[in-house]
Amino acid sequence: MRRSPGRPSAHTGKETGPTRSPARAGDEDADGSGRQDEREDEHEVDDGPGDGHGGGEGVARGERGPGEPGKRWRRWVRRGASAVVLLVLGPVLVAEATLRVNYLGDPAGGTHTRGKDALWLGHAWVDGRKTDADVDALGRRLRDTGIRDLYVHAGPLEHDGTLPASAYARARWFTAAVHRAAPKLRVQAWLGDVLAGEGPDGMRLDRAATRAAVVRSTREVLAAGFEGAHFDLEPLHSGDGDYLALLDALRAVTRARHAQLSVAAHQIDPVPGFHAFWGATTGHPKWWSQRFFGEVAHRVDQIVVMSYDTMQPLQSTYGGYVAQQTSLALEVTPASTDLLMGLPFYRENRFGHWAHAETVAAAVRGVRLGLSRTDADRANFGVAAYVDFAASETDWTSYEEGWVR
Repeated sequence: MRRSPGRPSAHTGKETGPTRSPARAGDEDADGSGRQDEREDEHEVDDGPGDGHGGGEGVARGERGPGEPGKRWRRWVRRGASAVVLLVLGPVLVAEATLRVNYLGDPAGGTHTRGKDALWLGHAWVDGRKTDADVDALGRRLRDTGIRDLYVHAGPLEHDGTLPASAYARARWFTAAVHRAAPKLRVQAWLGDVLAGEGPDGMRLDRAATRAAVVRSTREVLAAGFEGAHFDLEPLHSGDGDYLALLDALRAVTRARHAQLSVAAHQIDPVPGFHAFWGATTGHPKWWSQRFFGEVAHRVDQIVVMSYDTMQPLQSTYGGYVAQQTSLALEVTPASTDLLMGLPFYRENRFGHWAHAETVAAAVRGVRLGLSRTDADRANFGVAAYVDFAASETDWTSYEEGWVR
C-alpha cells in the first residue's frame, strides 16, 4: 500500500487522521482562426497608425506588413502544440474507452465468494488499544462474510530487517481472542517497509544480512502466535531477483511451521513493458510485468493484487481496469496459490485515487467480470478489503451484496 493520509501507512500500519483527466484540447486553427489569418494576408491593408481613411501612408494590398512573419510563426507554434497534445492524448483516450468497454456485460453465475477473502487491520489490534469487546464486535461483523484471513499490522520492519517484539506486544492475546470469537479466522502478521530502490533511505534487499534478518523476524512473529506472515515491501520494482531470493528463504520457514506466506503485489502491466516506460518517464515503475508477477505467485501461498490507486477517473474505467487486472493475474497464478484482488475500503481524493471512481461496488463488479472471462471456476480465489478502520457501511454493504450474497 502506498503511504497516504487518511489511511494507515503501508509501512507503519498506524491509523492517521484525514488529510492528504486529460483535458480535451481543441484545434481551433483546423477550420477557424488559421483560415482567417490567411484571408488577412491576402486581402487586408495595413493602414498604419491612421484611422483607415487616408490618415496614414498605407501599404499596398498584397504586401506583407511588418507583423506578418510573427503571425505565421505563432500559427505554426499553435498547430504544432495541438499535434503534440493529440499524440499524447490519443492513446490515453483509446485506452480509457477500452476499459469502459471492458466493464460491459454480465458476470457469470457463481462468481461469488469462495470463503477465502481477507481484511487488513491496523496496528491498534496488537498494541493495547483494542479490548475483548472490540474483538467480539469484529467477529460479529465478519461472521456471515467470506473473510478467512486477517492481516494485522505488526511492523514496520526496521530498515535492517529486524523487528522489535514491542511492536506486536499483544499478538498472543489478539490471536487467542479472535479464535474464541470467530474460530474460522486466521491471523497473519502484516510486515512492511520502504525499500531503497527510489531514494537513499529504506531497506536494501540486495544485502544478504538484511534478508537474513527479515527471515529471523518472521520466525519470531510466528513463534508469537501468528499463523502466517503477509509482506508489503514498496516500491518493489519488477524483476527484483533479491526479492525472489527472500521469498524462497521465507517459504522454507513458513512451510516448516505450517504457516501461510502471503504478499501484497503491485499491479500488472496493462500493456506489455508499460512498467519500463513509466519508470523511464517518472522514475517510479509502479507496475510489474506479468511474468514477474507469476514468478512471485509461484513462491507464495497467497498473493494479493493492490488493485486500487489506479489513476482512473470514472467508475466504469476503474471497474474495467480491475477486470483486466483480475484476468492478467489469473493467467499466471498457479491454481494452488490463493489469488486475492484488493478492494478500496477507504475514501480519498488525490492524484492517483478518486473516491467517486474507485468504489467497492465497481471493484467487485470488475473482479467478477475478470473471473467470469478467465477462470470462473477458480477455487483458490478471493478479495481483500483495505482497511478496517477507514471502512464505511457503504463499503461493507457493497462487498456483502456484490460478492458475498
